[in-house]
Amino acid sequence: MLFTIFQDSRVGMRQYQQDRIGYWQTNEALLMLVADGMGGHLRGELAAQAAVQHLAGAFQREAKPALVDPDAFLFNALGGAHHLIHQQAQALGLPDTPRTTVVACVVQGGHAWWSHVGDSRLYHIRRGTVRARTRDHTRVQELVDAGRMREEAVPSHPDRNKLLQCLGSDAPPKVEPATCTRLARDDVILLCSDGFWGPLSQRQLLSRLMSKPLDVALPELMSFAEARAGKQCDNLSVVAMAWGEDELADAAGIAPDNRQFRDLPSNVLDLKKSTRR
Repeated sequence: MLFTIFQDSRVGMRQYQQDRIGYWQTNEALLMLVADGMGGHLRGELAAQAAVQHLAGAFQREAKPALVDPDAFLFNALGGAHHLIHQQAQALGLPDTPRTTVVACVVQGGHAWWSHVGDSRLYHIRRGTVRARTRDHTRVQELVDAGRMREEAVPSHPDRNKLLQCLGSDAPPKVEPATCTRLARDDVILLCSDGFWGPLSQRQLLSRLMSKPLDVALPELMSFAEARAGKQCDNLSVVAMAWGEDELADAAGIAPDNRQFRDLPSNVLDLKKSTRR
């Protein structure tokens, strides 16, 4: 696989860094991940670290050297991360379960698969346009989808941070089937926390990413986001990849995205045996 990759995480104006990020690879597969620990709950960094720990561990065990089914991997790994957070909270005797958002992407065979819970985002950018973006699991995203407010108003809306789903919540989140797309040369896959995307317009994001390499554009964008957010600047994190291979013909056996939600299994021990709905 030919690609370039960049990652960075900054504390912003917060006292603590609750974001966790990373990427892991074999000769045939790549996993990228951003987890944003929720500051409104105790020990958000613990939840984010648990999510990274579980997904990275699962990838390292199962990518031999590629994953058999990236969609199933993401579904099961998110379920395992949710349960690990609850197990760690119980072991530590915490009065409330830590919580985190997460966005994860697998790249293999010239395709990218991604899934998310919460408002950490993935952007798929091609030739200066956003070809796809994850839809935030928030109240304001519901308003946007219903045509009751404009996308540009999301960052300033007072309910922007009210999440409908996260890992570590009392009820397991419903997980969408992984979105799958073929990659073309120079495509950019960008994963980021809301501390990064919130202060930026889509035009500002695209103009820099399309004019400069990732290792130049993203530090500039992070500094710009920090300046725009000012004293309210949250932790901000990014993991981004620029693809370096030509687009391939679609591979057999890659199922179309049907966008149906599925409940995570209630028992982590039964994840691999569960019926995916």
